[in-house]
Amino acid sequence: MRTRLALILCSAILTFAGCGGGGSTVPSTPGGNNGGGSSSSQSQSEDAVNAANAVGTPMKNITSYNNAISAQSVGFKPESVSLGTCQNGQEFFAPDKNNDPNSTENQYFYDSGCTELARDVVRIYTQTSSSSETVRRTEKIYALGNGTPSAVRTDAVSILNATFDKYGYAIAADGFDHASVDELDIAGAKTIDADHELVMQPANANVNSFCSDSAGFNATGIQSLGETFGWQGGVLSGGTRTVNTDNSVTWSATHAGSTFKGSIGSLSIAAGVQNTACPITTPMFTLSGGTSSGAYSLPISATYKSGLLTNLTITNGTLANGNTLNVTTNTSVSPTSNLFINGVVSNAGTQIATFNVDAFGDGTLTVTKSGAQYVITDWHVVK
Repeated sequence: MRTRLALILCSAILTFAGCGGGGSTVPSTPGGNNGGGSSSSQSQSEDAVNAANAVGTPMKNITSYNNAISAQSVGFKPESVSLGTCQNGQEFFAPDKNNDPNSTENQYFYDSGCTELARDVVRIYTQTSSSSETVRRTEKIYALGNGTPSAVRTDAVSILNATFDKYGYAIAADGFDHASVDELDIAGAKTIDADHELVMQPANANVNSFCSDSAGFNATGIQSLGETFGWQGGVLSGGTRTVNTDNSVTWSATHAGSTFKGSIGSLSIAAGVQNTACPITTPMFTLSGGTSSGAYSLPISATYKSGLLTNLTITNGTLANGNTLNVTTNTSVSPTSNLFINGVVSNAGTQIATFNVDAFGDGTLTVTKSGAQYVITDWHVVK
């Protein structure tokens, strides 16, 4: 049954984005000017972008998984939900505001009174068997004070070996297998191409074990550097999802992988067969093209409550070229402040770069030496 369902998954993903890819290794092509003008500044900018993407990849994926799970994805029990009512900066609709069959809509706001929209997430789900479904997910991303989306993310999701609640969310206690092909568009152009899978094992008391893999790249590249950047990695085993006594959820794991760079247009993603057990020996998604910039290993602890990130910690994560990464949460500011999550990239005690983002993963990456700045949207460097 699992083999048949895995083939169904690949077919479903083919429908949305193509279950394949590939490409030969392409030498990286440095170019452009990042504001510093020297090759050392170029190198530090590359290290900074790779560091931000290394942490951004698991954070985007964990957020997606957290918000695809029954009850806690919307922050309250389904049987007691007050549809369309502002609750601590969130509103939930079932069906969505367009009244599509088999749909939900989550709206997240910058303020507790639900007046400044930050994210608008619509799910349309189709049951393909008693234990599987496909989901078309569209997330509109809004900058503070702007009523027009600055970016749109679309996900083609397939969920296998699951049980579902009345809103089509997978029930974490029973375990499930999740795969997604994602695209982030800015100004109508595909900017980030990112695919990922998760194997969530049935819970033991309040703890699930999980494993995962992912691959992705910046499709438009970073024009000021004349390069594009990619990543491949995940948690092949040993991840845990814990439901805490205050109903928050903590995801803990060491996320390991590699970052890549190449000439713009040289990267692609190859998709294989979905995994249904841990540990993962053959990742479903792999990156093709480019050259490796080096490996990373990040011990991540991320806590969510009512679907919103409330705490992120990375202590002495290791990056390529001897760099290290530390990430802390500034709980004295609102999660919707772009100073909520703060990261420092350093080498032998010398600061290389910093980044600051809000709970949604939007903010700025700054290279210390040159002062060059890059925009982070939905947890990835986009320009």
